[in-house]
Amino acid sequence: MSAESLHAEVLTPQAYIQHHLTNLTLGLHPEHGLAFAHNAEEAAAMGFWALHVDTMLWSIGLGYLFIWFFRRVAENATAGVPGPAQNFAEWIIDFVNENVRGSFSAKNDMVAPLALTIFAWVFLMNLMDLVPVDLIPWVFGQVMSIFGADPHHVHMRAVPTTDPNVTFGMALVVFAAVIYYSFKCKGTLGFAKELTMQPFGKFGLPANLLLEGISLLSKPLSLSLRLFGNMYAGEMIFILIALMYGHSALLDVSGMTLQLAWAIFHILIITLQAFIFMVLTIVYLDMAHQEHH
Repeated sequence: MSAESLHAEVLTPQAYIQHHLTNLTLGLHPEHGLAFAHNAEEAAAMGFWALHVDTMLWSIGLGYLFIWFFRRVAENATAGVPGPAQNFAEWIIDFVNENVRGSFSAKNDMVAPLALTIFAWVFLMNLMDLVPVDLIPWVFGQVMSIFGADPHHVHMRAVPTTDPNVTFGMALVVFAAVIYYSFKCKGTLGFAKELTMQPFGKFGLPANLLLEGISLLSKPLSLSLRLFGNMYAGEMIFILIALMYGHSALLDVSGMTLQLAWAIFHILIITLQAFIFMVLTIVYLDMAHQEHH
């Protein structure tokens, strides 16, 4: 779909881009009380505790889809000739297990299920970036217009990983697991020594604490910002390509060509980002289980 399908004759390119980058936000507005934001300015005025309803709906819905699919495959699994769904599920599980065996040297039955959940969930959320940028907002706008809403003020972002709240939320959960297993496997004293005695020994305590503290805090930042940055950039490129439609036949053909080329290349990006998030999670948990002497 093109920008024309979302009333581009009214929206300027800047307004069109802003519309697509604004979440369906519910919060306490200083003047209107509890309400949905009509634009980015109102969403910003609602502050930190505003809720991105579209992010919640899509992320939870895709998480449920992942659980439903693997549960259904498990219930119908057979020891004989497996069907396509079972083959696909087993291939993903084997792929995740190989990465866990290659990157995780300790023993923890939680790591492989966590890695599988991260890979499948992040991939599904990233995959929404391949849906035409105007399709879901347009459908949602038409549905809401039945109830008297102005489609220009109806927002719906369908790619949860373009919302930093999602990527930081997942990264903080992984970080909490890293801290927990660091204390559990090394003890309070062992973890404290790791932060203060490396790499320069006991005489370099301030420098050790600074370097190890930065290294520790960089883990959730690297996880969240890498995923968010790549997916946000991908979404922005799709939006910019959509702006090419509706002006001339040449631009329409050019837009279609660029859209197809970027979508094919983006398949690699969304898969790679899910893989990197999973592998880094495994590596960070492995580091949390290792005792340094």
